[in-house]
Amino acid sequence: MENSFNSNSAQLKKMDPEVLNKDYGFSIDSRKETATGLRYCHSRINDNTTKTLESTAFLYALIEILLEKGMLPVEELDSRKKKIASRLVEKFSQSGTGLMYQDSDLDKYEFDEEAEVDCQSNLAACKAVCCKLPFALSEQDVEEGIVKWNFKRPYLIAHDEDGYCVHLDRETFHCTIRDNRPLPCRGFDCRSSERWPIWENYSEKRVNVQFIERINNQEIGRMFFEVADNGSAKVDNE
Repeated sequence: MENSFNSNSAQLKKMDPEVLNKDYGFSIDSRKETATGLRYCHSRINDNTTKTLESTAFLYALIEILLEKGMLPVEELDSRKKKIASRLVEKFSQSGTGLMYQDSDLDKYEFDEEAEVDCQSNLAACKAVCCKLPFALSEQDVEEGIVKWNFKRPYLIAHDEDGYCVHLDRETFHCTIRDNRPLPCRGFDCRSSERWPIWENYSEKRVNVQFIERINNQEIGRMFFEVADNGSAKVDNE
């Protein structure tokens, strides 16, 4: 049954959007509509988070007063806090409701510091592995509605099951939304990145095998997701 479903899904993806819309009731704008709905949900979640922070601040103030007056044992408080915090973190991680945006307000279309890397001549060695790196989109990307984001991990760039960005052409390794690509794609310089050390020696076209393996095993993605799963945040993608 599962194989049959996967086969049918693959066939549907190859069909013309107008045919899908007519014969199957699919809308060519369904993803954009879904994204708009999710963004509304996320905005409500952030509103609730703000209210939660206000309540937390009040609670901490109350605890501090009780501690100062000697009405609450510090040791007992610390022990209980660790137990409860552990339960809450686990529950929150399972819910996956943390939101992530780029920590940048730059307009990607006015960005003038694009990395000038000869990607084409390096593809045989690197296999466009940079297109497997996780990063958060900007509010500009999300509002624009062209770059797809991971519905399970808003607002991280969407990747397919093979780990590559959904916008990467697998035959040419070219970006299918190059003119609208996010800021990290424009500014990322694989030759000198300390955070994402793709190359062991760029001039000799020798990749960092250990790092590439970590990417292919999705270890890097899992580490990045841990941040996403632990609260709403703006993220430095450099």
